[in-house]
This record gives sequence, structure tokens and C-alpha cells, in this order.
Amino acid sequence: MADGYFITPKDSDQVEMAAGVYRRTMATTDEAMVCEFFLERETLIQEHSHLNDQVGYVVYGKVEVTIGGEMRVCHPGDSYAVPGGVNHSRRAVVDSLVVDIFSPPMNDYRTEAR
Repeated sequence: MADGYFITPKDSDQVEMAAGVYRRTMATTDEAMVCEFFLERETLIQEHSHLNDQVGYVVYGKVEVTIGGEMRVCHPGDSYAVPGGVNHSRRAVVDSLVVDIFSPPMNDYRTEAR
């Protein structure tokens, strides 16, 4: 990932995190990080939690997002918020692109991107 104020997709390679889950770490500061996730149809990100706050936005597709046991189907333009420490998961109903912001940044996403 390039250091600086402006990041383009060519500055950050996609990382295949798991089968059907592709992450591109974009702009990052000491306090926040933007990541783009492409999820192939029927891909499930298992329930997990982390100390980082996570807010997201569905760019395209359809994603089932479960936060603290509550599930919603999110469509383009929908967003969600996951406070740090809360269990969450998601499943792409169709090929989907979501953008997530983490605060503080996910350290492993930062180092994997370099």
C-alpha cells in the first residue's frame, strides 16, 4: 500500500483472505482504516469479534449481516455498525462489494498490504 494522502486501487493489491473473500486495504491513518471487500456469491465470513469498531457500506450486491445475534439483509446503499467486541458475521447472497472502516486500524491488514 502506498503511503500518503491519496490511495488508488492500483496502489493496493487485493489479498485473498479466504476462499471467496478478497480485501483491498486502502487509506489508513493512525486512527482509522478503509478496506474494500469483494465477496463471492454464497461466501460466509464466520462469526467473530475484534476490539476494533467496524462500520460498513454495501456498494453493490446483497449481504446478510448478523451483529449481536440480529440479522439483516443489506442492499446497495445500506450501512451497518459493529462496536468493538460484538460478535458478527456476514454472508454474500450474490457477488457483493462492501467498504468497511475500522477504528483503530486492523494491524494485520496494514502489514499484509505492504
